[in-house]
Amino acid sequence: MEHLIWLNILLSIVIIFFQRKNPETVWAWLLVLYAIPVAGFLLYLIFGQDYRKSRMFREKEIEGELKYAARRQSESLQQDEKWLPEPELLQFQSLMVYNLNEGQSVLTNNNEIRIFTEGHEKFSTLLEEIHQAVQYIHIQYYIIREDELWEILEEALLKKAAEGVEIRILYDSMGCRRRKRDSFVRLMEAGVQVAEFFPAVFGKLQLRLNYRNHRKIVVIDGRIGFVGGFNIGKEYLGLDQKFGHWRDTHLCIEGAAVTSLAVRFVLDWNYAAKENLFQEDRLFSLPVYERNGKELVQIVSSGPDSEAEKIRNNYLRLIHLAKDHIYIQTPYFIPDEDILDALHIAAKSGVDVRIMVPCKPDHPFVYWANHAYLGELIQAGAKCYRYQDGFLHAKGMTVDGLAACVGTANMDIRSFRLNFEVNAVLYGREAVSRLEVIFQEDMTQSIQITPEEYQKRSAAVRIREQVCRLLSPLL
Repeated sequence: MEHLIWLNILLSIVIIFFQRKNPETVWAWLLVLYAIPVAGFLLYLIFGQDYRKSRMFREKEIEGELKYAARRQSESLQQDEKWLPEPELLQFQSLMVYNLNEGQSVLTNNNEIRIFTEGHEKFSTLLEEIHQAVQYIHIQYYIIREDELWEILEEALLKKAAEGVEIRILYDSMGCRRRKRDSFVRLMEAGVQVAEFFPAVFGKLQLRLNYRNHRKIVVIDGRIGFVGGFNIGKEYLGLDQKFGHWRDTHLCIEGAAVTSLAVRFVLDWNYAAKENLFQEDRLFSLPVYERNGKELVQIVSSGPDSEAEKIRNNYLRLIHLAKDHIYIQTPYFIPDEDILDALHIAAKSGVDVRIMVPCKPDHPFVYWANHAYLGELIQAGAKCYRYQDGFLHAKGMTVDGLAACVGTANMDIRSFRLNFEVNAVLYGREAVSRLEVIFQEDMTQSIQITPEEYQKRSAAVRIREQVCRLLSPLL
């Protein structure tokens, strides 16, 4: 027993003085260590180690070129406000400049955007675009199930590989932990290249449950790009009895923003596959865009490879810039104190703040932590909703009908700090108004959590909420 006490003290010193975690995370781990000494130590080894300092994911290949292009565009944007197609977008100029300076996220103004909320439509469009591929197909998903949906996609990819199309598939080891080791053999024998992000150390024993690659990106010929919440699996078609109807948000982009998605994929591929695809100029050649869209888009990514929590900061800045309304959809609502305070201030300032979460949990601890945070905002005047028509997996925010941040990142601490994520920031009325119409339609399938209802919750629920909120930095 005495040895356990000294071990806990030693580990506490390491966490406080050497890991450089934020205070909320430090206190949460100390609580776990002293509440369950042996199990807490093991949990820390699996969940708690900080890999940021190792800088394993540096983006040296094109870092200089990206910074130069972004700096030039940032200067132009600040000097010439007429560059923006809609005068109202001047409201978000500071966010555009932040993304240019902090994340080297080039602002593109010639994009056509399609929005998918149903899996059947998204995957049928993806198959159509795969069939039209002539040069390359790059696919990256956190989860790729071995089921009927994958069988259809696999056959399409085998056909394109036989035609000489270059295909790469990147998947996360944790997200695909249930896949068999030989599940990609048919594709690899056909010439498809496959890479695994953060593979397990011993067989399927995964000691790194944090720092997962949660991105979902598809780029075809540099012409079409997909990014959003859908993974590959039958549940995303609404065929899983546990979740039922699956409501998600995914974007299909045609335009210059696709090049940013192509770069993001290659950065991840280079790390996982130990290659340098930036030597392949053909992967980044600018195609002719047939749709001639006019949507403004910045692709923003964040993760343990970046000093700043760039997607989190985009959410925060959008909240601060809101004048009329803020609409948020997320399956996991575990904000940090800054975002919680910003939403609280916005609601108290007369901004119409609306937040929508699922009515059913896929992670019970997260579900109850959600409600603890929502309750605080309900009391501040925000309108909060439980989506009833199946499982809500959509991830994004819209502001004033003019700007949106949509992609793979949940509004939780894990997405902000621990996972690799990618979002598209959209500016302009056309695409953003479509997202807001979708939100309003979802409200008809939701139940509002009223202040009266929230106050009536039982003592058991209150205890559950507070315990889960206390542990929320670890969820």
